[in-house]
Amino acid sequence: MSTARMLPAPLAWGVIALLFVADQASKWVVVHRIGFQEGVPVIPGFFGLTHVYNTGAAFSMMHDSNRFFTTLSLVVFVALVFLRKHFAGLLMQWGWVLILSGILGNVTDRLIRGHVVDFLDFQFGSYHWPAFNVADSCICVAAGLFLLSGFMTPDKPAKS
Repeated sequence: MSTARMLPAPLAWGVIALLFVADQASKWVVVHRIGFQEGVPVIPGFFGLTHVYNTGAAFSMMHDSNRFFTTLSLVVFVALVFLRKHFAGLLMQWGWVLILSGILGNVTDRLIRGHVVDFLDFQFGSYHWPAFNVADSCICVAAGLFLLSGFMTPDKPAKS
């Protein structure tokens, strides 16, 4: 694997730190400025901020499984750190950065608060999407990058 296809480690870890801080800062603001289960409309009928929490996985699946998801998140985070070299190519590298950022943000919530703080709240007509946060967004974009990279043609090895 060519090292040119890897993000420089300081850049990767710097972006992880920046996204982690953005996630935690946004959650701090929500926790300290919006009452629990209170909503603040931003674009009425489309987007608002609603302070809720989640002790399960996406869409509150496996509700009240905080200990399980904390353990799973920590194991996956450590494994991904050690497997970085297997994320070849820039799409995979950026996916690696985003997924680590998301895991770190949500596991921090689980360890400190006992739940994940969600607050980004979208609705489309009568359809209401479950609230999510910056870390969740990082994880979803990472999944999209991993999927997209699967459709890319791998680089051919240089002829010697």
